[in-house]
Amino acid sequence: MTKSELIQRIAEQNPHLFHRDVERIVTTIFDEIAESLAKGNRVELRGFGAFSVRERGARVGRNPRTGDAVMVKEKSIPFFKTGKQLRERLNQS
Repeated sequence: MTKSELIQRIAEQNPHLFHRDVERIVTTIFDEIAESLAKGNRVELRGFGAFSVRERGARVGRNPRTGDAVMVKEKSIPFFKTGKQLRERLNQS
């Protein structure tokens, strides 16, 4: 599902809201999650999962074309861990 599909679904389920308002709400939620992660905070959505930031240390990588060793800098990456309710929903028999 893309962001525009999510906005469309929410707008269809809530006909009393304008499409532009739904779009603004969804964008604001995503922006707040991204901003919180950029500050190094954890974002937890109960029953869905938790977003956090993990540090990936510096390492030696390889250039796929030439095979030469390349130094890759340390960086922060987003990490998502599913919540228990979401895992159970995905693994129903």
